Amino acid sequence: MDADAALGKIRKLLAMAEAEGLPEQARESYNDKAADLIAQYGIDRALLEETAPTTATAGDVVLGVDHPYARDKITLLAAIAGPLGCRLIHRTNPLGGAIAHAAHLFGMAADLERTQILYTSLLVQQAHALALVRVPPAEDVRAFRRSWMAGFAAAVQSRLTAAESGARERHRSGHAGGRSVDLVLADRSARVDRHVGEVYPRLRTTRSRNLSGSGGLAGFQAGQRADIGAGSRLASRPHRKQL
Repeated sequence: MDADAALGKIRKLLAMAEAEGLPEQARESYNDKAADLIAQYGIDRALLEETAPTTATAGDVVLGVDHPYARDKITLLAAIAGPLGCRLIHRTNPLGGAIAHAAHLFGMAADLERTQILYTSLLVQQAHALALVRVPPAEDVRAFRRSWMAGFAAAVQSRLTAAESGARERHRSGHAGGRSVDLVLADRSARVDRHVGEVYPRLRTTRSRNLSGSGGLAGFQAGQRADIGAGSRLASRPHRKQL
């Protein structure tokens, strides 16, 4: 798939989804189709790179993540990165009596690009949706919001995983250099893992967080409605900046 043509189709679908007075079912259909095209674009790029004379290598980028709710923002980024073929290392450092957070992303170039574009869009959507939510009077505001953001991230991850799986199934018969799509993607994943191991040879797994708020279901429902086609931001390249 030609990159400009693919992004043009996605922008058109999202513009249709943003039309006033559109039934919610139609809006979701357009957004889901945009997500499918993004997934298809990722696989097409993978197959194209595998036929090039020079083998594509995995890359990485570090994104600073600002407070408040830095850990929750990283949870959202991880929910996007995983389904799109990237790996995320959460880095923390003491800074002026506080903790500075950063996300070190590893992946192939096309997947790093897709991940950053979607994260920029979904972070804004998450903030706007959360601002409209009323926290129950007897509940801690931060606890509720953290659980809400966790639910939002879980929905995004589920939808992206489904879109990527669907794209892979549609390309099941495709080949690049005599190799199947599954082998191509597995090889690219292995390259990413090797790059992570070279940079972080002694990684350790952190414990999962225990969230006490009651906002998870509402957040999940908001994540189900979110535009995972990344909106008009697909027209521009991502910037390496604080988020």
